[in-house]
Amino acid sequence: MAAVLQEPSPPFVPGLRLCRAFFAEAVRPLLDEAYPDLRYAAARLGPGSDVLGFDTERSVDHDWGPRLELFLTADDVDRYAEPLSALLATRLPKRVRGWSTHFEPPQGRIRTMAATDGPVAHRVLITDVGSWCEERLGFDPRRGVTTFDWLATPGQRLNEVTGGAVFHDGLAELGAVRHALGRYPEDVWRYLLACQWLRIAEEEAFVGRAAEAGDEPGSRVVAARLAREVMRLSLLLAGRFPPYSKWLGSAFAALPEAVGIAAALDEALRVDDAARRQAALCAAYEAAGDWQNRLGLAEPVDAVRRPFFDRPYPVIDAARFTTALLARVEDPEIAALPPVGGIDQYADSTAVLTRPRLARALMMAAWYEGNGR
Repeated sequence: MAAVLQEPSPPFVPGLRLCRAFFAEAVRPLLDEAYPDLRYAAARLGPGSDVLGFDTERSVDHDWGPRLELFLTADDVDRYAEPLSALLATRLPKRVRGWSTHFEPPQGRIRTMAATDGPVAHRVLITDVGSWCEERLGFDPRRGVTTFDWLATPGQRLNEVTGGAVFHDGLAELGAVRHALGRYPEDVWRYLLACQWLRIAEEEAFVGRAAEAGDEPGSRVVAARLAREVMRLSLLLAGRFPPYSKWLGSAFAALPEAVGIAAALDEALRVDDAARRQAALCAAYEAAGDWQNRLGLAEPVDAVRRPFFDRPYPVIDAARFTTALLARVEDPEIAALPPVGGIDQYADSTAVLTRPRLARALMMAAWYEGNGR
């Protein structure tokens, strides 16, 4: 009978390190003994702070611990999934490196490590690569990755496939999938950057205008929204996939190229004076603009602040960067698209971004409009 884990926890270790030990010390020996000829891949991918490398002691309280994705061929899933799961339930050690391998409740959406004196309700997902990719992404990268696939897939989901770690790839498939999704193609990259600059262009004057109208809370809210957009822009400039909001700041802080941008955004979010707030945001825009110019993705743009027409609000006129980037897009399908960007640039609902079929359906609307279908 299972009980809530009462013993003091061992010292915290990063989850990926623990999962690697779980495979090497607990799972692999059982597979080698019971199914020595079975071809499989073992990895820790998918959702979870450990996959992104952002887990801490706090992460231990749910959906963290010794766990794996075990990939078989589709035929072998049908043949071996049930007996393999039963083998792991009865023969896995109750603990690895001091951490329980048993999770409660066994069928719960959120599960926590717990002690047990019976079978282990383990977190080894047994599946095949194609089915797993279809569920997480909405498509199978082994068949190729189209422009539409890139735009319809949130950065968080791309991180879940390309992050984490592969411990064994006996199928020779996971490495190919992760390589195929490792980086945006250049025209997709230009398009996403262009649309990200446009998001800044839409609101960059509002920080000053709201403050001038006496709406200090509104000015602060707009500044925070713009800081978020600059953080996402910085990750795109670095060739990274922006994660969802909980880990956006952590991913941004890990960019060595963005130290100056981070300092400017920090000031913009701290100061009480609207003029200083807008000036700090402009410093961040200028640094991001210089960064883009160095990348050579488009014709250089003068990355210097300027007045917003005849109003006294300094801006970068971010749409100039959008224009320069779109002028260098050669792919006719991308060039025809409206400047809305990828799905997580214009949809900000968890209920959308965690449902690949829904995300792809919404992206299809923009795709059809742009390509006249």
